[in-house]
Amino acid sequence: MFGISNSVKSREVRECTPDLFRRVVRSERVARICAEIEDALEKVRRGEMSKEDFEVYKAELKKQLPIFTPHATFRNGRRLNAEAIPSGLSMYDIDHIDNPRGLFEERIAAHVTEWGVVLAHVTPSTEGLRLFFVMPEGASLAEAQKWMSGQLGDKEYDQSVKDYARSSFAVPEYYILYMDEEGLFKKREIATTSPSGYSSPEEENQVTTTKCTPKAAEALKKIGEATKTADEDLKVTDILNADSGQTNSGLNFKGIPYADIISEWFRLSGGEPVQGERNDKLHRLASHLRYIADNDEVLMLSTMPRYGLSEEEMRGLIHSACTAKFYSMPKVMQEAVRRVGSSSLVADSLVAASLPPALPKRLPALVKLLLSRTPDLYRPAVAHAVFPALAAHLWRVRFRYIDNVEHEATLMNVLMAGTGAGKDCISEPINRIMADVRRRDEDNLQREREWKNEVNSKGANKDKRARPEGLVIQEIDADMTNPAFVMRTAEADGHFLYTKLNEIDQFDALRGSGHGGQQFQIMCLAFDPGNRYGQTRVGAMSVTEKVTIRFNWNAATTIQKGKRYFSHVLTDGPISRINFCTIPEREIGAEMPVYGSYDANFNEELRPYIENLTRATGLVDCPQAYKLAVKLKEENAEFARLSQSRVYENLSFRANVIAYLKACVLYVANGYRWDKTMEEFVRWSLQYDLWCKMEFFGSAIEEAQTMGAETGRRTPGRRSLLELLPEEFTLADAVRVRQAEGMNAEGTGAMLRQWVHRRYVTIVTNDKYKRIKK
Repeated sequence: MFGISNSVKSREVRECTPDLFRRVVRSERVARICAEIEDALEKVRRGEMSKEDFEVYKAELKKQLPIFTPHATFRNGRRLNAEAIPSGLSMYDIDHIDNPRGLFEERIAAHVTEWGVVLAHVTPSTEGLRLFFVMPEGASLAEAQKWMSGQLGDKEYDQSVKDYARSSFAVPEYYILYMDEEGLFKKREIATTSPSGYSSPEEENQVTTTKCTPKAAEALKKIGEATKTADEDLKVTDILNADSGQTNSGLNFKGIPYADIISEWFRLSGGEPVQGERNDKLHRLASHLRYIADNDEVLMLSTMPRYGLSEEEMRGLIHSACTAKFYSMPKVMQEAVRRVGSSSLVADSLVAASLPPALPKRLPALVKLLLSRTPDLYRPAVAHAVFPALAAHLWRVRFRYIDNVEHEATLMNVLMAGTGAGKDCISEPINRIMADVRRRDEDNLQREREWKNEVNSKGANKDKRARPEGLVIQEIDADMTNPAFVMRTAEADGHFLYTKLNEIDQFDALRGSGHGGQQFQIMCLAFDPGNRYGQTRVGAMSVTEKVTIRFNWNAATTIQKGKRYFSHVLTDGPISRINFCTIPEREIGAEMPVYGSYDANFNEELRPYIENLTRATGLVDCPQAYKLAVKLKEENAEFARLSQSRVYENLSFRANVIAYLKACVLYVANGYRWDKTMEEFVRWSLQYDLWCKMEFFGSAIEEAQTMGAETGRRTPGRRSLLELLPEEFTLADAVRVRQAEGMNAEGTGAMLRQWVHRRYVTIVTNDKYKRIKK
């Protein structure tokens, strides 16, 4: 294992877990800092900034980034060579290159396994490539460096990267070119070999001061003002929670700048303080601001205006406000946050609980193939959307879920994304999957056309041949009427029907004439085992059938239309039965994503998987998928207990069934063989599905369940309340966190009792609790 720290100046290092790593590389703050470095580099290339000024500017910005210590963790949390516990990893830098991504693809990508590379990423400067690799057995850090230079043919390598305390600056996730998570976080037993020439963290990360222009000096001054509390030795978790406004960075609350909230608060409170009311008004501001600043005195000191008060006076004023008794968030502060958030041009993005989980680097072979021609931006959406079509190839195949109920692979998917986001990205992979079904359908469609022509050519009193038997036509038209749907289902002989809708409201063709909402009933029944559906008509030519619906489908819609479409059935069941996915919004002016070619080679590689699905029959037992479903059920339950979200818990029940069915489909398609990538992918698929449901419908479902009761401002997603609390906390702290997340105070006692019972926390005194580290 390796270490993680808040910055090069921080004195605290802790063991880096996969969760901490993901939270850092997905941090808005890390992305912003690296974007500023990249912007500055562009200025150098345009001649607007000298190279010397850029180096100073870059160095100051990098000081704000979290760091990893890839070579070691440290016994007492101090980045000292004498206390290093080697990780068995070495870091290798290739600096001053124009195209790091191209270099990786051309010279390294094919050798990552051979060379033991577990992580490769572009450096914050965007002019370098960094590798984390497993050291050859018995090698020292210096020897490992030399060995890797030999593999690369790099005679000019950086020989200073041989210290256990050496740090690596964090980068955004999209800078990462390759990651083997299992290898990266594997624990290895390595004997410590202290290299010579050790320097302290302060010395090794010192930046040489270079004389720069007045323009650059002014920029550096602004950086200094923004990070003047950096020497307070912030906790590692401070940087990780930067995006929700819980850090000493003082930048924002859920994406809304504190400065904007404070400005609006002053406007609602009669204006900025004038002579004679300065202290009282600032104390009142502090008393209100603490509700959205986690009662963090250091954070408030760095965000509040001073109006001439000294630092010592501000510290006393803020401390006084933060030690007062907690109540619910004051209405003036609630209104200030609401107004600033709703008036922003990016209001929709500000209320997002988080980013969706990132697609795993290692994928099951079938998924990897289906995504191989898909641009990175669209890969998560396609990874979800292919399953209804894949599962439509199964006939009379059943899987026993953990509740002992047998399910068929009933999978439905809705892609919700912005206008012009590229929702058609799912079409070509689905076309290739459905090609064999369409060929069989065409034969039966031709038989049906011939029969219709024969019937229509005869007079009303002539004997007419009965409808042909065996007209199994699986892919149906998007605008099919309800009677036609029932007829196709009856003739399908237990096969799945399938359709792809370009817009979700095409489902309205199945609404039926008798009463509205029949299309939603079909969505629900399509998921439920052993369902019965049909119609009874008097006319001799009318369809009279009772059928079991087996109907897999894909649909696409914009986010706003999708929300409206399901707004009247939020608590009626369709949302929980459907698998949702999305496409993130591209930056304005971003490069157009380019697809690969779906050629004959692609079809040939896909063919064995499709054949495995069509050959399957009967009750299929996949012990690994079953075991995984049990594990995921427990993980969902634990998050529900920690987040105290009833909506999340309810949605998680069927989301887990969907994930289980995907696991089973992968298992069958792979020739009844399971591999570890399937577990990682299915866990991601479940978490992504739940993220979308909470993001798009979470708050609306919660409001519908409370019948519109006023419960304060809610956010679509949920976070673990326990993670929002300090290691030791009081009952008042727990109440505050619940209220900040839009929950009532009355449920705090029951929540704490459950946490104690589950061994998440222990009781210190009657009013004080302590988190139990797992």
